[in-house]
Amino acid sequence: MKEQDINEPAPRVAVFAGSFDPYTIGHDDIARRALRLFDRLVIVVAVNPEKHYMFPAEERVAAIRTLYKDEPRVSVVVNDGMTVDIAAKVGARFQVRGVRSTIDFEYERVEADYNRNLGNLETVLLYAQPQFSSVSSTAYRQLVYFHKDAEAQKLLPTGN
Repeated sequence: MKEQDINEPAPRVAVFAGSFDPYTIGHDDIARRALRLFDRLVIVVAVNPEKHYMFPAEERVAAIRTLYKDEPRVSVVVNDGMTVDIAAKVGARFQVRGVRSTIDFEYERVEADYNRNLGNLETVLLYAQPQFSSVSSTAYRQLVYFHKDAEAQKLLPTGN
């Protein structure tokens, strides 16, 4: 690791972790807003062997990488472990989380405590913009499952 100039501030690196099955316009909005706060954002596609996914991890990663292909400050990795461990590995001191409701807030508050205690990882909550507060990967998967036109709902990012 290169020694940092004493006058140069440490880069602010954050992780943004989730299953992203699929990555929605709400996720994209949180990531793009996080880029205003951090020097680098590592999007972590979480894999839990006990969960069943609609899209394989490789496909989720590829879709997200394509979306940010012109943004050099974004990288995408897969992780099947704890967020604090991947954060340490990539040099992140912060975790970004999106919050849509008080239910999300309570869950994230508990998780933030664990992450701070386990790995000194600070959590930054970004509240969903009103137009994205009902957007979820679960809603998309449910529409697909019931053979509804999920694309017409415009839940997925189209790229910029």
